[in-house]
Amino acid sequence: MSTFQNMKVTPPTSAKNIVRWIIIGFVGFFALIIFLASTTTIDGGRAGVLFRTFGGGIDLDMTYGEGFHIIAPWNSMEIYEVRQQELKETMVVLSSNGLEITVDVSAWIQAPFGELPKLHKEKGPAYIETVVRPSIRSATRSVIGRYTPEAIYSSKRDIIQDEIFEETKKILQKQWVQLNEVLVRDITLPSTLKTAIENKLKQEQEALEYEFRLEKAKQEAERQLIDAEGKARANRILSASLTGLILQEKGIEATKELAKSDNAKIVIVGNKDGLPLILGNQ
Repeated sequence: MSTFQNMKVTPPTSAKNIVRWIIIGFVGFFALIIFLASTTTIDGGRAGVLFRTFGGGIDLDMTYGEGFHIIAPWNSMEIYEVRQQELKETMVVLSSNGLEITVDVSAWIQAPFGELPKLHKEKGPAYIETVVRPSIRSATRSVIGRYTPEAIYSSKRDIIQDEIFEETKKILQKQWVQLNEVLVRDITLPSTLKTAIENKLKQEQEALEYEFRLEKAKQEAERQLIDAEGKARANRILSASLTGLILQEKGIEATKELAKSDNAKIVIVGNKDGLPLILGNQ
């Protein structure tokens, strides 16, 4: 019995190998998790800002572009859209005379690649809602408040659009946001006001047409007067130049031409006015 008690039982070699592979598997699994946590892929049209947990926070010196990146597992990468984005805004604003006007505006904005770390540090991922939208609203209210509804409805839309763009750009250029364009999609006036403006514009158009017709008639009358005066002056000059001698000379010349004609006629020279008298073959 003592012999059997002193004997040591050792596990088979195959069991040791299984334990070894299990340990290696766990180590590999955790290594894979750590590796995956240390990598990030940035899709097309996007860019990243690195946050260093133990290295001073946001990396302000570098913006990470598209592709695969390896980072320390204790750091993190914030991804931003750097392609152009459209922000649509519909708002009710007041004109210069206090009437409500509904305006639909589209702003084309973009997060500048080189300034992305500063944008992330000072504004954060929600910059569209916290910075861009309030800027658009403020600029639109400011610009629309300078004009009457009549001016807005009739001829000032392009000017208003340009002014909203300039006002918004001044605000956003200090906020690390790039503004590419502002489009005024629609301006809606109250129906009663719109009808009143249309009637007023129609009356103004009719008045302009009436003035045009009057001016045209006036010019035609002046033209006829000038033409008549010219003809009267010509007649006076012609009458003053037709003396008796000239008429006699013209009569003699006409007589000579008639004498050359083959038609049967009788020409009596020297009537009471000194002009020829022509009698036919009757």
